[in-house]
Amino acid sequence: MKISDILKLDAIIADLKADNKAEIIKELSQAVAPVAGADTEDVAAVLMERENLGSTGIGGGIAIPHGKLETVKSIAVGFGRSIKGIEFDSLDNRPVHLFFLLLTPEHSTGGHLKVLAQISKLLKMNQFKERLLAAGSTQQLHQIILETDEEF
Repeated sequence: MKISDILKLDAIIADLKADNKAEIIKELSQAVAPVAGADTEDVAAVLMERENLGSTGIGGGIAIPHGKLETVKSIAVGFGRSIKGIEFDSLDNRPVHLFFLLLTPEHSTGGHLKVLAQISKLLKMNQFKERLLAAGSTQQLHQIILETDEEF
């Protein structure tokens, strides 16, 4: 499954303002909830529940908060970038700069795993991460993600 098929420009935040995990989750939720057709508070709650099970900060300045909601009818993806970096309880204890958020319907398993795998594949490429960190606008971030995703 291609990220480019589901990532909407409105669900990208080029400069996250929050400075802690709970606020980042809330800020990202505010961008993705309308795209997913879900309530912002419900999205934030399910993402925090998932974080309480174990951080989605995978290391290398990256986090992939994800969750499932009954009210979500189709997979939704968001992206946020923190220029300064946020403490996110990452595996390597380093600040997180790049956040991909994934929301899926409650009973979705195959799609959920395919999108997580595709995001992970993209994030293994150092040049992709560097380009995301250097991008100047939301539109540039969107374009970088779409172009790179199309290569796979």
